[in-house]
Formats: sequence, C-alpha cells, structure tokens
Amino acid sequence: MRFEIDAPAHIEVLDCNCSICRMTGFLHLIVPAARFRLVAGADALVEYTFNTGAAKHRFCGTCGVKSFYIPRSHPDGVDVNARCLDAGTVASMHVVPFDDNDRDAATAALAHLSKD
Repeated sequence: MRFEIDAPAHIEVLDCNCSICRMTGFLHLIVPAARFRLVAGADALVEYTFNTGAAKHRFCGTCGVKSFYIPRSHPDGVDVNARCLDAGTVASMHVVPFDDNDRDAATAALAHLSKD
C-alpha cells in the first residue's frame, strides 16, 4: 500500500493513551481528507468498525498494518500513523500526549486539524 499526504516537514503528532493506540504504537497525524491520497493498494484494504461504527479503521489485508484510518473524532479528515511515513520525509516530529480518559476535551482542542 502506498499513500501520499501534504504536510509540513516539521510535524506535531498525538500519542494517545487508549489501549489500542498504546499497544500498536500508532502516532496520530490528522490531515484534511483533501491532503491525503491513496496511490496504490486500495484493493488490499480491509475495514473494521466497532462501537459507534463512525471510525473506519483500515488495515492492509496482506501485512495487517494500520497505516491510516478515518477517525470518529474527525470524520472529515484522515488519521495517518506517522510511523508509516517514508524515512527522510519528516524533518522533525513533536510528540504530544493525548489523554483518552478525557476524550471530549482532548478532541475539542483538535477540531482544527482536519480543516483546510
């Protein structure tokens, strides 16, 4: 699977403490949907939803990696795992904790991330 995003070289990513993100090591880089392009591998994607069904978790059906998904908190954006970005494309990465124990407040502070 290959994708492209339009993002600055210096990025800020979120490190969520929920059980799924913590165990998988997902570092969140939320971009507006218009800044994301899936260029190869759409046929290998497998989608999983749970609970409200709003988030669209997409995995590679071949290797099982979740490199991006459509988040429940930002359905107009794409949440990319910064660990899946090509080496050399990010000059610096600032990691910010995201407290899932206070999801509503943490999410409200990030509403701007999926807007152009």
